[in-house]
Amino acid sequence: MARPIPPLDLMWLIMETQASPTHVGALLLFEKPKGRPRVVREIVETYRSYEPTPPFNYLPEVVGTRMPRFLEAKSYDPRYHNQHLALPEGATYDDLLRLVTDLHEPMLDRDRPLFRNWIIDGVPDNLFAIYAKVHHAIIDGVSGTKRLYSSLGTGARQAIQPPAFAAELPVRKPRPPKALVDRLAELGFSATRQTLALKDVSFGALKKRLALLLGADPVGSAPFTAQRGPMNAPLQMARSVATLSLPLDEMHAVGKHFGATLNDLAVTIVDAGVHRYLRQADRAFPHRLVAFCPVSLRGEGDTDAGTKASAMFVHLGEHEATVVERIKQVVAAMGTAKQELRSMSKDAAMTYAVALLGVAELTTATHIDRVTPPLANMVISNVPGARQQMYLNGAPLIGTFPVSAIAMSVGLNATLTSYNDRMDFGFVGNGATMYDLPELARHVQEAYQELRSAASKKRPAKRSTTQPRKSRSAPARCR
Repeated sequence: MARPIPPLDLMWLIMETQASPTHVGALLLFEKPKGRPRVVREIVETYRSYEPTPPFNYLPEVVGTRMPRFLEAKSYDPRYHNQHLALPEGATYDDLLRLVTDLHEPMLDRDRPLFRNWIIDGVPDNLFAIYAKVHHAIIDGVSGTKRLYSSLGTGARQAIQPPAFAAELPVRKPRPPKALVDRLAELGFSATRQTLALKDVSFGALKKRLALLLGADPVGSAPFTAQRGPMNAPLQMARSVATLSLPLDEMHAVGKHFGATLNDLAVTIVDAGVHRYLRQADRAFPHRLVAFCPVSLRGEGDTDAGTKASAMFVHLGEHEATVVERIKQVVAAMGTAKQELRSMSKDAAMTYAVALLGVAELTTATHIDRVTPPLANMVISNVPGARQQMYLNGAPLIGTFPVSAIAMSVGLNATLTSYNDRMDFGFVGNGATMYDLPELARHVQEAYQELRSAASKKRPAKRSTTQPRKSRSAPARCR
């Protein structure tokens, strides 16, 4: 069965190169249950027993056809798509990150279904890991996370659930065939709707560009207004990866103290961490960083294939601002950008994202991006996760770290996801210029600790306090 490739998903395929693959990934950490020496082998054998379901059995056909489309794969090799690896004795968590970096770098083979899983044993502290990567053309962060959690159980004794690539989604009832006149009318309405959406987006962008030319400060969503920094160097195949985990409820409390959402707080500490990381490396960036912030347009329960998202491009804090000053600046900037995006229809928001990615890809392909302002300096994305403890074959899940894509000369990505009582960050950078991301993660952690301290000093003293529950595993710290 053939299926047309939607425009935004097609962009992820068109812009992909060896130096800039457009898959997304996730690193999951599990604690081995006692007395279960075959727990990892059982997961491997179970995963290999399943066949992929749409869209995980799709192959893209982009060249040589009038209409780009997905075709269903005619063959599937379960051992290739579900590999079993083990770290050597004495390996460290940093060794795991180096392995994940190596696995994340190469493109997915377009002649095979667009996903792969590696089940990794031998992780220190009695842990094992699963690193999964999937092409962005068949899944986005929100729907991918929902599928991921559907593959886990909520109890330690629950049987292994079907893996994410074999999830059985509700089958939509087939609609009766439409008469030709109805189909033509629908096509005409769709074309009119997209034209009006493009008109709204273009008019808004023109007004903003004129304001910038007249010397106004960038407000709202302002793509292609970033100053070029080390993260905007031409992308190479090398990557750097790091993780960080922070206490979720405490983050909520700290953000609330400053009138900030959880996302505002996360953006603030990433913003501060990047400036500190660059200063420490004698590459200070004396400008506001511009963050490309994807925004999901999915409704509740929507797990359809493909990407349904738009984007904001936000000027963050002043480069020399304290972390307390910075969070106020970020709250104001994010609020303006959110309001601007809310004023768009869903069609306009989607058209906005497709148009911007198209322009960014064109400037990258022609190398014009090396002399013009980049689309943004970095990507900061927040993907909601599960609040309850999850398990796989009796093994508790203790961390979910996104390992996302970098593209279009935006060589730094910080994606975060909430899980249970933690907020897990995954950092990915251009290994040629952003080559020590564990150090960046440490700076982000320090920025958070400063905000937490500032909030606690202004908070009224209480007669009794409850100590925050400590993580039971080493990976919850900065790596």
